[in-house]
Amino acid sequence: MTVFDLFEKQNVVLIGMPGSGKSTSGVLLAKSLGLSFVDTDLLIQQQEGMLLQDLVDSAGFSGFIQIEEKIVSNLQASNSVISTGGSVVYGEKSMARLKEIGIVVYLDVSFPEIMRRIQNISTRGIALKENQSLGNLYEERRPLYEKYADITVSGDNKTIEELVTEIIEKIRAEI
Repeated sequence: MTVFDLFEKQNVVLIGMPGSGKSTSGVLLAKSLGLSFVDTDLLIQQQEGMLLQDLVDSAGFSGFIQIEEKIVSNLQASNSVISTGGSVVYGEKSMARLKEIGIVVYLDVSFPEIMRRIQNISTRGIALKENQSLGNLYEERRPLYEKYADITVSGDNKTIEELVTEIIEKIRAEI
């Protein structure tokens, strides 16, 4: 029996900036809750047959966002922790679908901590607009993460275990 057995939205959706810990904490969260783990970035790579960075380079920012929205807005998942790409919040259909099937948890990490965690921006598959800095991207996306979040958890100064524990506590308080 999982925490979601009496809850209609049987998924946890993690949103946040690249480097916020969505994939890393998502795997441990799934194990802790007895759920499956889905990484939408990996789904995109599998369905498109190329690495995220190559997809961003070839399709451009808007092309990548369209591909991501097509795949995420049709996502079928249950009893899962879903880790999303940082750019998922640009797709209204994607976010409507994710909010329909899950409780959306925003992993809020400060910009200095994001910079510390991301070693090489050019290989992360980060969808930047032309001439956009990571700092500008952070400022642009933060209000979108806040808009769509059902729960916000700070990821600063926490181990992955502490972060996962806090996510579980906040989910239980929500349901």
